[in-house]
Amino acid sequence: MTDLVTNSPEDDLAGKPTSVSRTTLSHIMTAADTNLLGTVHGGVIMKLVDDAAGAVAGRHSGGPAVTASMDEMAFLEPVRVGDLVHVKAQVNWTGRSSMEVGVRVLAERWNESTPAQQVGSAYLVFAAVDEQGKPRAVPPVIPETERDKRRYQEAQIRRTHRLARRRAIRELRERRAAEGLDEA
Repeated sequence: MTDLVTNSPEDDLAGKPTSVSRTTLSHIMTAADTNLLGTVHGGVIMKLVDDAAGAVAGRHSGGPAVTASMDEMAFLEPVRVGDLVHVKAQVNWTGRSSMEVGVRVLAERWNESTPAQQVGSAYLVFAAVDEQGKPRAVPPVIPETERDKRRYQEAQIRRTHRLARRRAIRELRERRAAEGLDEA
């Protein structure tokens, strides 16, 4: 997907620090959230991740933003019924109309005083859109801490890899089509 953002006064948007849109969404896991193994279904966690990331993207961009991709979703530990799940999200990087949002998922027992443990993480790309669903410009993100700066640099690497993978797949498909190897 190419950013076809038209030039407008929005292109000169003032940058926003990472802390402005950072958020935490907390939710207690119930029996309705479980899978056949009795732990919380990965799809439930993924929805919470997408919800938190969407809130951050909307805050940062100042309007609607849609999920363009989710990558590197890692489930590190199972989540159980009764766990209080905290989904922490922030904008790591911005392009013209897209934003990478990093998300950490933590869980703690609702009735214990033990510290929360990281149980998952993900990176999502959101595209800011206007009323017609067309890409619109987003303000640059301003990393504030050394950790924010590291996340910004890592996000640039992930973006380069996403674009290279997309280009390689497109070239392969075009080459196979030209050789008559793929059916329509």
